[in-house]
Amino acid sequence: MGKKYPVQVKVNGKEKFAEVEPRLLLAHLLRDEFNLTGTHIGCDTSQCGACTVMLDGRAVKSCTVLALQADGAEITTVEGLGTKEELHPVQQGFWEKHGLQCGFCTPGVMMTAAGLLQENVNPTEEEIRDALDGVICRCTGYQFIVEAVLHAAELIREQQKQTSSLENVTAGGDV
Repeated sequence: MGKKYPVQVKVNGKEKFAEVEPRLLLAHLLRDEFNLTGTHIGCDTSQCGACTVMLDGRAVKSCTVLALQADGAEITTVEGLGTKEELHPVQQGFWEKHGLQCGFCTPGVMMTAAGLLQENVNPTEEEIRDALDGVICRCTGYQFIVEAVLHAAELIREQQKQTSSLENVTAGGDV
């Protein structure tokens, strides 16, 4: 057993701490140390994208990041995307538009889509397909996934309009 080093991260809004070997991947830290098994490991070579998480607000493949590199970072996994009571728009989109099949790639696809929609709430189908290029789904032709992301974008835009309208009302403006 090699020397271990401390790692402290905020995962899904909660502070987490572990002692890790230098070669431990973030994917394994999340799954094995923190029991967040929604982060799937499909290839260990960064080809499939099933392990995608948000790291400091950016979608990254967690099999390409050492746990030590994430020290001090804020991480969101698919478990932190939404709640049972209030689904994230991406989760809602997948639910309503049948964007999942076997489910193995789904966490990576959802986190990739969430990263895209965080930067662009009005993506084209081509932009969605480009963003999902690094995530392999062997069950679909991606059409339902793309439709789910387009629907999620629409839900986000509706939420933004509602928030904007509420802010305008509370500020005394006209709606």
